[in-house]
Amino acid sequence: MKTAFLNFERRLTTLSIWLACLMLVVAASMGMLQVLMRFVFELPSEWSEVIVRISLIWMVFLGIPAAFRYGSMISVDLMHRTAPPRFRRVLDAMITILSLALLIVIAWYGWDYAQRGKVQTIIGLEFMSMFWAFVALPVGSVFAMVGVIGNYLDPRHEELETAQ
Repeated sequence: MKTAFLNFERRLTTLSIWLACLMLVVAASMGMLQVLMRFVFELPSEWSEVIVRISLIWMVFLGIPAAFRYGSMISVDLMHRTAPPRFRRVLDAMITILSLALLIVIAWYGWDYAQRGKVQTIIGLEFMSMFWAFVALPVGSVFAMVGVIGNYLDPRHEELETAQ
């Protein structure tokens, strides 16, 4: 069961990283297009700024699962390294419970906010509902919950090793 969950978590985290990277590409491309349209062609496009904002929100919430999974929260990692060995597993359990509680709150209220945003349209993209911008919160939170549980089952504290 643990192996099956960790395989699922690995695939989900990989998917979230790829989608976060895609959102970064979208944001950078739309930002370049916006600069080009505004300063070269002097025809500003109001929709490109909105797409940049929405894609950055999605990028952040899709990147969070990887941060949780790989233990890339430096303050938690530092606290884990300085804790006595007998206390580390208790600390891991506390961090997991508190992280899951926070992510549940974000997912719950994010979904509520997304549902309320269904009736709003995005300025500059009138054909699109605000639901698609707001739903990044619950989606990213659910992905991150899987990463938090995966990190508890198979701890990785790699922040200091990967820092440059």
